[in-house]
Amino acid sequence: MKLSRNLYFYKEIGLKDVFESRIYLMFFHFSVILIVHKYKNIKFSQKSYDSLFQNIENNLRELGQGDVAVNKKMKDLNKIFYDILLKISTRKDKFEISKNLVLKYFGELNEINNKKYDLFAKYFVNFYDFCFELPPETMIKDALIFKDK
Repeated sequence: MKLSRNLYFYKEIGLKDVFESRIYLMFFHFSVILIVHKYKNIKFSQKSYDSLFQNIENNLRELGQGDVAVNKKMKDLNKIFYDILLKISTRKDKFEISKNLVLKYFGELNEINNKKYDLFAKYFVNFYDFCFELPPETMIKDALIFKDK
């Protein structure tokens, strides 16, 4: 969650600072971490996955949503997460973020000169490279110190 609150996304890139943007950013970051684990042939802890979605569910309940609304929203968010996870990288041999996927969830990055999209894509390529160098057992904790150059 901490990485989704990075002011870089809202001030430099110009994303809307709304609940959905933060959730999508969490999913993009988490997907990168999962991809790093996959490329390193390291099993990812189910506990971490469960923890992410439990925290999202708790936040929805704190926002006052009832059981039926939370269950529907969690189902929708799970579909979005898997859409991001399965489509985030356009290449198998190296990490390259999918422009179509980014624009699907962050339409405000669709501009004529692509400057905002380029900043977004560069951030996530750098985040991937940073995570790839981290030890797997502390990757999630250590990824929180990532600062884009």
